[in-house]
Amino acid sequence: MIIENTGLNGLTSELAHLDDTAEKLGFVRWQWEYYRATYDLKLEDRANQQDYFLRINTRAIEGKLESAYAVLQVEAIYIGRATFPHGLDYESPVPQPILNAATQRLQELKKLLA
Repeated sequence: MIIENTGLNGLTSELAHLDDTAEKLGFVRWQWEYYRATYDLKLEDRANQQDYFLRINTRAIEGKLESAYAVLQVEAIYIGRATFPHGLDYESPVPQPILNAATQRLQELKKLLA
């Protein structure tokens, strides 16, 4: 599921600042290459024993991810249910408490990056 209207799409930040800020909120930069990176936050639904991941996709618009000074732009934000052994199902419905937690965390990130 794509999360729309977060206010983060198009936002830019230097890599080091984005890494530090995202880490404070529990995000981890998992996948990355020279020009793209994703930041993931694990959200646990204890009632249903399911894990969901909030994923922020970014792209370098200045420099490469080898440099802490590279400038990244947020492209899209997704949330999906974790599937075995290592995938995300973006089509499954997401429980409202998980969506609320994701929205809150995204608002905190926007506030810290602005």
